[in-house]
Amino acid sequence: MPIDVDVALNAELDPIEFSWASSDVQLYHLGLGAGADPMDPRELRYLVDDTPQVLPTFGNVAATFHATKPPTVKFPGIDIELSKVLHASERVEAPAPLPPSGSAKAVTRFTDIWDKGKAAVIWSETTVTAPDGTVLWTQRRSIFARGEGGFGGERGPSGGGSSDGVPDRAPDLEVDVPILPQQALLYRLCGDRNPLHSDPEFAAAAGFSQPILHGLCTYGMTCKAITDALLDGDAGAVAAYGARFAGVAFPGETLKVGIWKDSTSSEGRFLATVVAPSRDNAVVLSGVELVPA
Repeated sequence: MPIDVDVALNAELDPIEFSWASSDVQLYHLGLGAGADPMDPRELRYLVDDTPQVLPTFGNVAATFHATKPPTVKFPGIDIELSKVLHASERVEAPAPLPPSGSAKAVTRFTDIWDKGKAAVIWSETTVTAPDGTVLWTQRRSIFARGEGGFGGERGPSGGGSSDGVPDRAPDLEVDVPILPQQALLYRLCGDRNPLHSDPEFAAAAGFSQPILHGLCTYGMTCKAITDALLDGDAGAVAAYGARFAGVAFPGETLKVGIWKDSTSSEGRFLATVVAPSRDNAVVLSGVELVPA
């Protein structure tokens, strides 16, 4: 069914109510590789009982953390097969540190839908509030829907250049991020049971030599790597974080995060790219931005 832009942009989606426990936060952090050094107090801050610190990227998965089925892309004005959809970008903004447990309500709206000819790019924004109305975090997400363009909508801005906004110089810091062979099998317990990340035959049918790592796992691992390297491992010191998904990562390989301090920003933000050195520096994440609180 063709995308109906007017219907989608004016739709009022039903709010989603959800809750989470500190054990969910612990599992999420383990899925990102926390605790690799169980003697490091900074690592244990992510994993202590009852009051673990919370990376803001937990907000990107909290509402669906207990999901056991693949998601659907069926909303007013939008009805797309999941196989046509690619995750394009993700961002989270947190006005205060995320609580290690609680309940909340998520309200999502579509903000932009761009017609790229043979594909569509769909942007959504989700505001998550506590029972007293306090905004806990805001998410912004885009998906790329193959074969869904041509509906006569606006084309929208073109993609960024190869530099993705990073300075034209060597990174100020490079951090290696090793991926466990079983990383995807662990991270799938965080609410994403897509067999692309766990079933070798399914992955082969999709053209991959092995199951690939979840994009949101790479996204979260990168946030943790920057936080640990430049913010003394203080998850509460992250006000905003986002990235674009440029390629895939495989369990068992080591990624390299190149980080730049943005001297032009009054916020003291960090910019980064993530590559896979074992695959000729194939880009995995681009446009990475972390804004300190």
